[in-house]
Amino acid sequence: MQPLSSPQDLLSSAFPAELVDDVQAVLAVMPAPRHRPIAPFSAMVQGQQVSIPGRVYNDEPPPESVAGLSLRQRQILHCLYSRHCDGRIRQRHLAQILSAGDPWVIPFVVQLVGEYVLEILVDIRDELRGLGTPGDSRRIAYGEFIVANPAFFARTQRRIVSYWSCYYRTAFRSFQGYPGCTLLDLLRSVAAESAGRPWPSLAPKGSTRLDGYC
Repeated sequence: MQPLSSPQDLLSSAFPAELVDDVQAVLAVMPAPRHRPIAPFSAMVQGQQVSIPGRVYNDEPPPESVAGLSLRQRQILHCLYSRHCDGRIRQRHLAQILSAGDPWVIPFVVQLVGEYVLEILVDIRDELRGLGTPGDSRRIAYGEFIVANPAFFARTQRRIVSYWSCYYRTAFRSFQGYPGCTLLDLLRSVAAESAGRPWPSLAPKGSTRLDGYC
């Protein structure tokens, strides 16, 4: 019987192999988890499969420990804590990586696009509006990620529509007014540019009830 992977191994697998030394430096300053990471999801990052935890349960490290990390290592730390079980912690660390265009950061951001916290969705929408600008350096990286992960992005589209239909229809009567709709338009646009063809939309065109989603 294969032994269970350690929590550190599970977190290391969230990043491409060439980042292993930086990841180990980050794990060395993270407090021990209260529970094992759960519900990992897979994505392809520049030809490598990574397995990112759905949630982590480590307390945040003290600021003096974080200060000793390199810029790349701090980005890795923020990526991991964007998967934290506490939504406020997720939001705080997400804010530190939204401007990054590194391919290994992108799955952490796109996964949060498909989750349920509206405040986080608004933060992502506001920061990624620049993807609509041809000169934005992140356009290529986001487009390539979506093209390499069509099932991942299709699931993200369905989740955005589902959370709107189940929880936010009162505040946003039309899906077109929902922050997630703006994000999907932006992400499909960069995917279409990368693929050289229109990218399929799974979003509703009107405001009729979506019984299949809830």
